[in-house]
Amino acid sequence: MKLNHLVRFMLAAIGLMTAGNSMAQYKIDGEAELIFNAGSGSFAPYYMTALNHGVLSQSKGALLKAGLFRQMKTDHRFSYSFGAQFVTGITSKADYTRYDADKGIVENPQRPPAIWLQQLYGEVKYRSIFLSVGMKERGSVILDNSLTSGDVMHSGNARPIPQVRAGFLDFQNIPFTNGWVQIAGEIAYGKFFQNNYLKNHANYNGSTFNLGTFYHYKYGYIRTKPTKPFWATIGVQFACLFGGDTYWYYRGKQSGFTKNRENLKSFWQAFFPRANGIEGWYEGQSLGSWDFKFSYRIRSGAVFSAYYQNLWEDGSSMAKLNGFDGLWGIEYQAPTKGIVSGAVIEYIDFTNQSGPCNYNDNGYDYPGTDITGYNVTGRDNYYNNGFYNSYANFGFSLGTPFSKEPIYNLDGSLNFNNNRVRGFHAAVKGTITDEIDYRVMGGYRISYGTYASPALTPRNDTSFMIEATYSPAKVKGLKVKGQFALDHGRLYGNLTGACVTVAYSGNFSLNFKK
Repeated sequence: MKLNHLVRFMLAAIGLMTAGNSMAQYKIDGEAELIFNAGSGSFAPYYMTALNHGVLSQSKGALLKAGLFRQMKTDHRFSYSFGAQFVTGITSKADYTRYDADKGIVENPQRPPAIWLQQLYGEVKYRSIFLSVGMKERGSVILDNSLTSGDVMHSGNARPIPQVRAGFLDFQNIPFTNGWVQIAGEIAYGKFFQNNYLKNHANYNGSTFNLGTFYHYKYGYIRTKPTKPFWATIGVQFACLFGGDTYWYYRGKQSGFTKNRENLKSFWQAFFPRANGIEGWYEGQSLGSWDFKFSYRIRSGAVFSAYYQNLWEDGSSMAKLNGFDGLWGIEYQAPTKGIVSGAVIEYIDFTNQSGPCNYNDNGYDYPGTDITGYNVTGRDNYYNNGFYNSYANFGFSLGTPFSKEPIYNLDGSLNFNNNRVRGFHAAVKGTITDEIDYRVMGGYRISYGTYASPALTPRNDTSFMIEATYSPAKVKGLKVKGQFALDHGRLYGNLTGACVTVAYSGNFSLNFKK
């Protein structure tokens, strides 16, 4: 969508919303960021790109991120909100490779587009129920998005997907429980608009990609009373990629094509998945997580939490046959701002994946070997699928970025090629003065490749970032943020980078006559 069309759309929408008043004053929030970064290698260091909604990826660049927003008034029975945001600028290129049918392997330099629409959405709510249409940046519901390594299912790491989403605004009391039991949940259907990205970045030699893919996501959580010293949150997340057209390429030429169904039945079975015993699920690429979080508030008001997310790709890992796999974390939240306002320590393990064997028995193994009643499954291949795209948008993981993402694959692979990974992540944030905040993040991981393509030598990585944000009291709404980050090891390479962001936010009023 062109920028002038976007502005006209926003002004027209505001005019319609205020048409009932002879003279209305309408408040709008405006945000703008100038982002300058420079570093070595093709990409910015890991902690500068992670959980940044897919905005920053290249090692060098100058970007402008600007938008207009109206916030939801949660204290009103009926309210609405909207937002529109774009990103523009210039960045360095990354040299991918591609297989040409006539020339063989050729260089394929790629960079983000000169301008793209980051957010465009409208929302309405009545009481505690909301409906949202469009692209909106969202993160994890139960994890601290400023400190965690990333929710395994819905992290806010990639660009938002255009979708229709409905659910509860927040946790709501279940009737007749006197607030002791609360529920939260959302349901979304959307469609990926990354066709050009996939076609531009694929290597066309053993490549499989799906164009026009549909997206389904939902979650449901139950929480005990959070005003008590101890409370628990338990729930599930689920996602499905389905529909679209699947293409196979070999040595630069198309070798296969499948038109996937996109009828009402496919939408229904994406919502209520069932295993078919052959390809894992009836509909598309299905995956999810079991989530658990237990919190305790001490007398000072500080909260300590322990949480666990079990990522699953099929029935074996859903039934917890994937060993110690998952995200394990401990979180601290201070009652007020201070030198340490919050901290997390996390351990991430994706190495088991229900084992290297992928076999679903039909009552026997070999003649005379009866294993009726047993179901041997494994080789889950987290975030990947043989018929659909990997669990990513524009190369960035929709789940945790701790597993090296497709955007880093300079060989043109569109998959997570290092998903058998384990390691730890630690982060702390706080306030040094009334005007200066800081954040420090660090981690280590080691990858064994995948079961299908194991790494002959394990690939390790150590990453670190330090960040300081200055918010001058004399200029309300202005923030200046500086970051320095580095990666060291065979997984990402030895990278260093620095980033300076100048951001301003404020509100202004528009007057409309009837």
